[in-house]
Amino acid sequence: MLAVAAYKTVFDVSAVERKLQAMGPDANETLRGTYQRMLATGGERLAIKPQDAPQVEQLCAELPNFGAPLRDIQRSVALCADSRDPVEIMPMLLLGDPGIGKTHFARRVSALLGTTCAVAPMNALTAGWILSGASSQWKNARPGKVFDTLVGGEYANPVLVIDEIDKAAGHAQYDPLGALYSLLEADTARAFTDEFAEVPIDCSSVIWIATANDASHIPEPILNRLNVYDIPPPDAEGTRQIASTLYREIRSSHDWGAAFPEEPGEAVLDALQHCKPRELRRLLLNAFGAAKLDGRNALAAKDFDFERLRRQSRIGFMH
Repeated sequence: MLAVAAYKTVFDVSAVERKLQAMGPDANETLRGTYQRMLATGGERLAIKPQDAPQVEQLCAELPNFGAPLRDIQRSVALCADSRDPVEIMPMLLLGDPGIGKTHFARRVSALLGTTCAVAPMNALTAGWILSGASSQWKNARPGKVFDTLVGGEYANPVLVIDEIDKAAGHAQYDPLGALYSLLEADTARAFTDEFAEVPIDCSSVIWIATANDASHIPEPILNRLNVYDIPPPDAEGTRQIASTLYREIRSSHDWGAAFPEEPGEAVLDALQHCKPRELRRLLLNAFGAAKLDGRNALAAKDFDFERLRRQSRIGFMH
């Protein structure tokens, strides 16, 4: 798929210059450095747009349980492909069990569209400011993920993942999701102000993908701004497809992979077909090593350490 790029102004350089000139000698040095970097990189970023509707058949095979959001992305790109309009993909929420590949899906979509992907984990202790930054008056304050992704990155239309949005516990003093009320609306996203840098940035081209296990913990006004997709776990055949894709990916990305067959055997896929997608990469990578130690250049079912996986799952459950 071919892509075209145009430059888009993400922030006003003159506004940054005014902020920098107004800083006193005792001002926050991290903030001063932020302004200097902004001036050095300039206010324009690339806005990537595919020239035609992406062929998603291969991605549908790789991620068989994500057909609905993939089809909607394909439709969105098809609308603007032969026009001067930018890509407009509605903010989406991927709702489903842990480990079924939601964050991996977002990364694959960014690759499909030719842009970058950044993840804002909302279960972190820093969730209160991770999106919108913290005031420079606070010790160790810094810009938020949205600012970093647009100002520090190459693209005006990155994929930004709000990971585990349902884990963002609200606080009386600060709402971790408060920034999303304006960020998820194109009109207000054009002048989003990070609390650290205090310079408006245009976030209207960001492609938003939120992930969650339970929608009941997400405020209704946020849900109303998102296209919600219920993502089922892949069935046995779907898991086999994912395992085959990961096998080929691991094999082709390592020099030692050339010694192994291009495709996994049926016994290997039989052994993996009931695993969660999150577990497959680790199981496969360890199995390659086990086969090599055993003097074989092909994987066998005995190479998979399922007992170790079960022990880790029990430890994770206890925590």
